[in-house]
Amino acid sequence: MLRVLTLSTLFPDATRPNFGVFVERQTLGLAALPDTEVHVVAPVGLPPFPLSRHRSYRERIALPRHETWKGLSVERPRFLNIPATSGRFHAAMLMRALVPVLTCIRRDFAFDVIDASFFFPDGPAAVALGKRFGVPVSIKARGADIHHWGTATATRAAVRNAGRQADGLLAVSAAMRDDMIALGIPGGRIAVHHTGVDQERFRPDPAAKAALGFEGPLVVSVGALIPRKGHEIAIGAVARLPGVSLQIAGEGPERARLEALIATLGVGDRIRLLGPVRHDALPPLLAAADVMALASSSEGLANAWVEALASGTPIVIPDAGGAREVVDRPAAGRIVERTADAFASAIDELSRVPPAREAVRATAAKFTWERNAETLRAHLAALVEKKKRDPGSNPG
Repeated sequence: MLRVLTLSTLFPDATRPNFGVFVERQTLGLAALPDTEVHVVAPVGLPPFPLSRHRSYRERIALPRHETWKGLSVERPRFLNIPATSGRFHAAMLMRALVPVLTCIRRDFAFDVIDASFFFPDGPAAVALGKRFGVPVSIKARGADIHHWGTATATRAAVRNAGRQADGLLAVSAAMRDDMIALGIPGGRIAVHHTGVDQERFRPDPAAKAALGFEGPLVVSVGALIPRKGHEIAIGAVARLPGVSLQIAGEGPERARLEALIATLGVGDRIRLLGPVRHDALPPLLAAADVMALASSSEGLANAWVEALASGTPIVIPDAGGAREVVDRPAAGRIVERTADAFASAIDELSRVPPAREAVRATAAKFTWERNAETLRAHLAALVEKKKRDPGSNPG
């Protein structure tokens, strides 16, 4: 029996059902495997009083400390998230909060390994906890946890040191692995661990566009309304294409600026910000689209990319992160410069001469949650076996 403690500050809850839904799905897949038990610790960061009483945090404060979430046993301990410190104390505060929680869990669940599903602040805290409890630690890098926290002055040393001291490391793409190595993290312990996609839920549906009431070419973009996602580029591209519509699924601080841009361009009749869309509502939207366009400045390997492909919808993206591991043939879409003109040209081409939906879907065949879970279990089990053979080993 392999007993896994999954640690993730990026995990859904009742107030944020889309938050880290890919971590949730990966964990559910792992827990479903034979001879595997999983206990989830999903810490909730809160600022000190009185900031924690702000309406944006009230619902999180009310979250249960423990609950069964889709069959998983989930602990939701709170940790102090000190504002205006650039993350400098995040990992230390997280580790401090988790020591009593893991001590209590270990009485009934003697976990063999800690699986940190996000690199910061989870990774540095997991390394310290692994040493305390004498178990190996794996850390997974996904995107911003390396591209932001791994390069920020206040946190890059903590990220690098965690990478050097962890027993095993995972990266969502080969490009992410290269980025980790560039930070000074040894590449020998970094394995590429691709995401998955529910191939039953995300699939071509010829009736989807009509069912949603769309006519003419439709572009969909999925991602938080934050600068890194580059939604203004997709908006500018579609504004150049008369008769083409754009639906953007996501919410965030850029909403007002994007609304102003749409109004300035006079395309409010064709471009709509949908706000937050539950993950289980995405399949018909992606199946209805002719193109999924996402102009991110950085990514690991975006789940929205492979979910669109599984839906039979080609993608237009910049050369960011694992883009070339996903767009590996013309049917998958186009990798273009991160400009409105380049996006407009690619969207226009794919709308006028679309690849066959099944050919597009075939490009996502290697991304399955079953493969994801089996690969993860094998990785974690190998770390446990290595620790048993050499309990005094120190990766760093």
